[in-house]
Amino acid sequence: MRFRHPDGSTVHLAYCTNVHPAETLDGVLAQLRDHCEPVRRRLGRDRLGIGLWLAKDAAHALATDPSALRGLRTELDRRGLEVVTLNGFPYEGFGGEEVKYRVYKPDWADPERLEHTTSLARVLAGLLPDDVTDGSISTLPLAWRTAWDETRADKARSALVTLAERLDALHELTGRSIRIGLEPEPGCVVETTHDAIAPLGAIGHDRIGVCVDTCHLATSFEDPDEALDALEAAGIRIVKSQLSAALHAEHPSRPQVRDALAAFAEPRFLHQARTTTATGGLRGTDDLDEALAAGGPLPDTAPWRAHFHVPLHADPAAPLTSTLPVLKSALSR
Repeated sequence: MRFRHPDGSTVHLAYCTNVHPAETLDGVLAQLRDHCEPVRRRLGRDRLGIGLWLAKDAAHALATDPSALRGLRTELDRRGLEVVTLNGFPYEGFGGEEVKYRVYKPDWADPERLEHTTSLARVLAGLLPDDVTDGSISTLPLAWRTAWDETRADKARSALVTLAERLDALHELTGRSIRIGLEPEPGCVVETTHDAIAPLGAIGHDRIGVCVDTCHLATSFEDPDEALDALEAAGIRIVKSQLSAALHAEHPSRPQVRDALAAFAEPRFLHQARTTTATGGLRGTDDLDEALAAGGPLPDTAPWRAHFHVPLHADPAAPLTSTLPVLKSALSR
């Protein structure tokens, strides 16, 4: 869906399809039929924007087969759907029984991440509506933090510079301007928007910016105004926002609160937990079950937040709440 911002620009609101993961092009087409078009009809809109997730095999098929790409574009048009953004973070297997740390592979030190993202950019250039010239792709915030060193950082920096050059060439060839946003996430090399400033400043290219996910922003207890002001001051472009909310536990020492949190600890995805310290620092665990373990490392004297994307239209059952106020604050700018 499209909205007109008070500054006169067009805002594209899209429905992210990685909630219905598919590994193949046939699976993507089934998503459009079974989920995306019914949502559009339910909303009573002539056209619905969708944020496609394309796994490795689907992206490769579309990038190497012009007829397949034209077929997908035709199917989008037929169902009243449009694509201006892709979710390029998960590489494959996002619907697996246990994803956990695998979602961070390959990272930006691995050449396969560059090739996959290049394929996504070529696909997006072919899917953009005729009246749209700009598209965005969110991606892994460099890597998971462990085993990261200067050698891997140099490889990632070189890969992103190469990607920016390829995106410039794609713009020259197609007239479509595609930008990439590193998506800060708890536990990654780039966990916060502040962490993004130095590596993106070193790249120094307008095509590589930040994707702000407001669930991740809130999980790390970032203040939206401070975060967005810092990015602006550093000249870092926000190429995309993902509007989402995390779990919030105001009193994690209480047994009923811990029991409620335990219901969200599950085997498929990591649910990083964070809390603040008396000195304003951040403490955390890689997963919620680690935080809840007897004698766990998180102090329970201050609120906890967990990386679990909860619905925006309804709060979690008491005694938990969501970080919806953080999302509203970010949008109020």
